Amino acid sequence: MLKVVESACAGNPDKVCDQVAEAIVDECLRRDPKASVDLCVMGSHGMMMVAGELDSAADFDLSALAKKTYAEIGYTDEIEVFVNVEKPSDEMRKAPRGASDLVVVRGYATRETRERLPRAVVYAHELSRRLDDLRRLDPAFSWLRPDGKVQVTLDGARVAGVTVLASHARNMAPRDVQGALIERLIVPVFGVEPPQMSVNPIGPFTAHGFRADSGMSGRKAASDTYGGLVPGFDTPMAGKDPYKASRCGAYLARTCARSFVDQGLCDAATVTVAYALGRAEPVAIEVRGVGEKAQGAKMDLTAAAKRAFDFRPEAIVERLSLERPMYRDLSVYGAFGRPGTPWEDAAMNAA
Repeated sequence: MLKVVESACAGNPDKVCDQVAEAIVDECLRRDPKASVDLCVMGSHGMMMVAGELDSAADFDLSALAKKTYAEIGYTDEIEVFVNVEKPSDEMRKAPRGASDLVVVRGYATRETRERLPRAVVYAHELSRRLDDLRRLDPAFSWLRPDGKVQVTLDGARVAGVTVLASHARNMAPRDVQGALIERLIVPVFGVEPPQMSVNPIGPFTAHGFRADSGMSGRKAASDTYGGLVPGFDTPMAGKDPYKASRCGAYLARTCARSFVDQGLCDAATVTVAYALGRAEPVAIEVRGVGEKAQGAKMDLTAAAKRAFDFRPEAIVERLSLERPMYRDLSVYGAFGRPGTPWEDAAMNAA
């Protein structure tokens, strides 16, 4: 079975927008832990727009923070920032906290890797992180630029192909870019050269970022979570405060799935949680386990999830201490499988 997963570098246009959105969420939480935030960021050809709803006592310059984040990612060009942010409507403010939308979230875990993620997802994020580290930390790779993306294809457990898109300085020949990244990026991750491997397959990649492309927050939701390998997970989290069910619900669903796998109840678990407008309690919870252990135990995993976990948004925020400003750091290389994050730690403690 083929599994194809992508992961974007910090300077990818969509990831730039995610990081700006999450930097704003973090700053709101730093100043006002109860802030209500629901923002979208879009960027294109020298401009960026921050739009959405914000209800908070926090008072700071969103435009200045967006420009600061853009520069910290590694871009040196000027960018114009437009802000169109208002308070939520009176009608929406009447909804209970965390019950302001119709949302379906999924959590997933598998014994395939120690991170409890599909191997293709782990490989893809490792490559994009290493590509960024080469640019930031190794003087020999000062010719790399922030924009980049990788794609990994697995055929069963075998690595069938790797594609790397890496932006670079104009004075670099494509052959030199390819040789350097095969030697210092691809081979260190896999130990050998994959059978199908390409670096910048259509030639030089010197027009990059918002100079050449547009981006939008939330557009990489699949790669941020389970690499598109879990059907139906496309709910973005970027730009949302932790009380939003699309965010906190996804985190606890991951905690639940991982705890069942860590306990040995199944080889893989998918947790689906549905929320309705105006109601804090989920309208549906379902857990599906894969593997002989789940079948042999004859355990009702859905009932076990309902007993062990309170999926109301306010309860999730309290259990996982989600009011902390930590989200920008999690907006690249995937939100799951990272030691030290509250949803991973909670799963391991539950096991």
